[in-house]
Amino acid sequence: RNPKNIFEYFKQLFAQVTNPPIDPIREDIVMSLMCPVGPEANLLEVGPEHARRLVVTNPILTEAEMDALKATSAANSFRGRWHTTVLDCTFDRDAADSGEALRTAIDRLCAEATAAVRDGKVPALVLSHDAVSEDRVPIPSLMAVGAVHQHLIKEKLRTQTSLFVDSGDAREVHDFATLFGFGSDGVCPRMAYNALRDLNRSGRLYAMNYRQHIEDDKAIENYRKAAGLGIKKVMSKMGISTLASYKGAQIFEAVGLAHEVVDVCFTGTTSRIQGAGFAAVAEDLLTMHTQAFPHTLRESGGSAAARAHTPLLPNPGDYHYRHGGEAHYNDPASMAELQYAVREHDPAAWERYRKHSIEANKRISLRGLLDFDVDPATSVSVDDVEPASEIVKRFVTGAMSLGSISAESHEALGIAMNRLGGRSNTGEGGEDPVRFSTMANGDSKRSAIKQVASGRFGVTAEYLANSDQVQIKMAQGAKPGEGGELPGHKVSTEIARVRGTTPGVGLISPPPHHDIYSIEDLAQLIHDLKKSNVDGTVSVKLVSEVGVGIVAAGVAKAKADHIVISGGDGGTGAAAWTGIHRAGIPWELGVAEAQQTLMVNDLRSRVRLQADGQMKNGRDVVIAALMGAEEFGFSTTPLIALGCIMMRKCHLNTCPVGIATQDPELRAKFTGQPEHVVNFFYFLAEEIRAYMALLGYRRFDEMIGRVDRLKVNEELFHYKSQGLDLSPLLQPGTELNPEAFPWHNQTQDHGLDAALDHTLIAHAEKALTSGQRVYYESSVNNLDRTVGTMLSNRVATLYGNAGLPDDTIHIKLNGSAGQSLGFVLAKGITLEVEGDANDGVGKGLSGGRIIVYPHQVTFDRQKDFIAEDNVIVGNVACYGATSGEVFFRGKAGERFCVRNSGAHAVVEGVGDHGCEYMTGGRVVILGDTGRNFAAGMSGGVAYVYDPKNQFESRCNPEMVGLERVETAEEEEAVRAMIEKHRRFTGSAVAKEVLENWSTALPHFVKVYPHDYKRVIEEQAKAAEQVEEAAAAAAM
Repeated sequence: RNPKNIFEYFKQLFAQVTNPPIDPIREDIVMSLMCPVGPEANLLEVGPEHARRLVVTNPILTEAEMDALKATSAANSFRGRWHTTVLDCTFDRDAADSGEALRTAIDRLCAEATAAVRDGKVPALVLSHDAVSEDRVPIPSLMAVGAVHQHLIKEKLRTQTSLFVDSGDAREVHDFATLFGFGSDGVCPRMAYNALRDLNRSGRLYAMNYRQHIEDDKAIENYRKAAGLGIKKVMSKMGISTLASYKGAQIFEAVGLAHEVVDVCFTGTTSRIQGAGFAAVAEDLLTMHTQAFPHTLRESGGSAAARAHTPLLPNPGDYHYRHGGEAHYNDPASMAELQYAVREHDPAAWERYRKHSIEANKRISLRGLLDFDVDPATSVSVDDVEPASEIVKRFVTGAMSLGSISAESHEALGIAMNRLGGRSNTGEGGEDPVRFSTMANGDSKRSAIKQVASGRFGVTAEYLANSDQVQIKMAQGAKPGEGGELPGHKVSTEIARVRGTTPGVGLISPPPHHDIYSIEDLAQLIHDLKKSNVDGTVSVKLVSEVGVGIVAAGVAKAKADHIVISGGDGGTGAAAWTGIHRAGIPWELGVAEAQQTLMVNDLRSRVRLQADGQMKNGRDVVIAALMGAEEFGFSTTPLIALGCIMMRKCHLNTCPVGIATQDPELRAKFTGQPEHVVNFFYFLAEEIRAYMALLGYRRFDEMIGRVDRLKVNEELFHYKSQGLDLSPLLQPGTELNPEAFPWHNQTQDHGLDAALDHTLIAHAEKALTSGQRVYYESSVNNLDRTVGTMLSNRVATLYGNAGLPDDTIHIKLNGSAGQSLGFVLAKGITLEVEGDANDGVGKGLSGGRIIVYPHQVTFDRQKDFIAEDNVIVGNVACYGATSGEVFFRGKAGERFCVRNSGAHAVVEGVGDHGCEYMTGGRVVILGDTGRNFAAGMSGGVAYVYDPKNQFESRCNPEMVGLERVETAEEEEAVRAMIEKHRRFTGSAVAKEVLENWSTALPHFVKVYPHDYKRVIEEQAKAAEQVEEAAAAAAM
C-alpha cells in the first residue's frame, strides 16, 4: 500500500541453464560500458559516416556532462553536428484525473520527441525533470524513456537520435539498469548527486568513511564508479558483456503492472498478472510529491520558516524493518512468537504466530491474496488424515553452507531433519566426513542432500557417495545469476579443512555454472553425479523467473530426478541488495509455470517438484501443494527457530546469536537445539493436517496440483492490486493435458546399464576386496562417458577419501574417451588413455591419477605431428579437483584447473581462463596460456614455462604476483613433476626441458597469489617461533 517508484515493478532476468552468466570482476576483460550513440549510418554501406557518433565512456553522466549536452542547440551545435532538444518530463499536479494527466503527458512527450527527430533532425534528446515544482509532478523517468524509445521505434526514428535522461528519481543500480534496458543512452542522477553533497555537509559521509574527510567530487566519482560496476553485474547475470548489447533489450519481467502501462511504455515486456494502471501509478506519484512538497509549505509560499519545518521523508523500511513502513515476512512480533512456541512447545504461541504470519502474507505475497475453495460436504475428520510423522518427511532445510553459518547451527539442522525423516542440505561448502557416522545416541549430523555448486568446495567421491540426493545449484534465490565470496576472516581452520583450502584465504564462488554452457552440459553433469552415487537422486535448483517452466522441462528431459523452484524473496543476508530485491520473482509464479509446462509435455511424473522461499506456515505449504509442489524447502524460518533475530549482518561475521559467524566467542552464544526445529516442523504438519481435513484430503498426494481448490480473495485488493489478474496461477495442469500424471510416480532412466564401469568394477574386484594390484586394458570411444566414476564410488564407499594405495587399480584405455573421464576419480585408481579425451577430464579429481597422451598410430601416420601443438583434452579439465595427479601430453582447452584445490597437474598449454579461482594444488604448464590466466586465483601455485616472454600480458594480476623459482626445494618439486610427466607420457617437451634444465629454469614464471603467500609466510614464521621456543626450553 506504500507508494512505490516505477523501477520497483521490474525484476531483472538472469541466465540459468540456457547460457552461463559472467563474472564481471574476474572476467572484466570482456565487459564494457562504453557505447557510441546518436544517428546511425546505413549498415550496408562502408564510409566515414559510421564514425560520426558520440562515444559515451560512462553512461552515468556527471552534471557537467549533462549541462554541456543541454547547452547545445541548433544554432550552437558541437562540431556543427551535435545539439539537443530538452523535453519536459512533468505534468500538472492539480489535474482532475491524475491518471489521464499522466497518460496525456507521456503522449505529449512522444509527440515532441517525434517532431524533434523527424522535423528538426535532432541527434540527441534529453528527458528532464528540471521543471519539477510544487505544481508540477515528475513523470517517472523510466516511463518517459520507455515510452519515447518505443514510440520512436514504431515511427522508425530511433536510430536517428540518442536518448539521455536528466533524472531526479534514479539513484540505485537497478534504476540505472532499467533505464538502459528500456532504451536510455545515458543518465545524470542529479538528485542522487545532491543527496551525496547533503550527506557530506551533514557529516554522515565522514562518519561512514571511517572518520576520513572526502570531497564532494570524490564522493560523486566513487558513486559513479560503484554504479558502473553494479550495472556490469546486472548485465553479467544474463551473460551479457557490453552495455551496447544490454541497452534496449528489456531483460526484465514486470510484476504487478497493468498491460495499459506496459503496452505504452514497455512494449513487449512480460507482465503475467497485470496490476497497477496509470491511475494507481499517478496516485503514488502524487503521494510522493506531497511528501516532497508538503501542503503547509505550498500555503506559505515557500518561506524560510516553512522550509525549516519541512518534515523529513519517511523511511520506507525497504531494507530493514521499520514500524509503519514496508511489511516484512519476519518482523519482531512474529519472530518472538515463533521462538517462544518452538522452545516451550506452546500451541497457543504457535497459533498467535500462525495468524500473524498469515496476516503478513496478505500484505506481502501473491499467495496471501488466495483463499481455499472449501466444500463443507467433502471435509473429513482430521483423525482420518495422513499422520504428521509422514508429512514432515516432505520438508527440507535450505542450502546454507558451513561457512555461511556456524557448525553448531548447521549440525543442529542436520540432527533435526534426520530425526524427522526429512532432509537437510550441506550448501556449497562441503561436509566434514565425521558427520557421516551415526552418533552414540543414535542421532546423525549427516546432511542427506549434498549440494554441488560452481565453487565445488569439498566435492569429493566420498562426499557424493554419502548422499541421498545431490543438488546442482543453477541459481540461488537471494542472488540468481551471481557467484559469491567467503571472506578470509570467515575461513577458519575448520572451514578450510572441509573445503580443502587454506585458513585465512578468501574463497570465491564463480557465477553458476562454469562448466555448463547449455542444457546438454547440464545433462552431462546430471549423468556424472548419478554415476557418482547410483542409489541416490539428482536434483537441479532453479529460481523463479519467466520461462522457468521451459527450463524445468529441459531439466526433466536431461534426466534430473528432482527440481527445486526457489522464490526470489528468500536467501542469504550476505547478498547484495540489488540481487536480493531486484532479481527473481515469487515462487508462486515459478511453481505454477513449472507444473503447467511439465504437465503439457507429460514430464511431471518423472520428477519431484519442490517449492522453496519464505514459507512460514501450513497455509503456505498447502497452497504450494495445490499449485503442484510435493516437497517444501525452509531456510530462514528454521534459523529463526534456532535463535536468528534477523540482524541482517550475515556478511560481517558479527552475528550476535552465533548463527552466521565463525567467531568462537560469538558461536558460544548459540542456544538453538535440534528440538526447536523438530517442534517447528511438527507444528507445521499439524496445521497442514487441519487444512487437509477441511479440504477433504486424506492423503497428501491427493491435493498435489489441485489448483482448482484455490480462489482469489478480492476483498484484499486495494487501489493498486485491484488490477491484478491471478488466473495464470490458477490454471489446472490437468486441463492442459488430461493424460499427464500431476505428481512423481516413475523413475528416470539414466542409461547406466551399458556403462563401461560395470566391466571395470568386475575386473577390479580383487583390488576392492583385498587390495591386490589390478591392471586392465580396454578400448574406449566418445560414447563412454564418465568412465571411472562408478568404480570410484565403490572405492569411496569402502575406504573413504583415503582410498587405496596409488596405482592399485590401473586401467589402460585406447581411443577417444567421452566427456567427464575420471569424474571424482578416487585415490588408488589410474586411468591411462592412449588417444585423447573430451571435455571435463578429471573434474572433481579425488586422489586418482589420469594420464592422457596421443596414440602411437597418430605419430606413425603423421610424421610431422607435434603433440605439444595439439589439443589432447577438452575444456574444464580438472574443474574442482581436490587431490590427485594429471599428466596431459598436449594442450588442454579453456578453463583448465578452475577451482583446483589440491591436485597436481602437468600440461603442455591451456586456453583462456586457466587456473581461475584456484585455491590449492600445483600446476605446471609447459607451453602457452590463453588470456585471463589466474583470474580469482587465491591459493595454490602455478609454474608457466615462458621462453617467449608472453605470459605476463595474458595473466590477470588482480590477485597474484609473478615470481621466479628461487629455492632449491621448490626447484626440485617442479622438476619432479616434469620428470613424472616425461615418464608417464613420453613428452618431448618435458624431455627437452629436463635435458636443458639449467637454461630452462629461468624461463619458468611462478604465479603466486598474494593472500596465499601471506598466509604461507605467516605459518612458516609461526612454526619457526615454535621451534625456537622449544629449543630455548630444552636448553
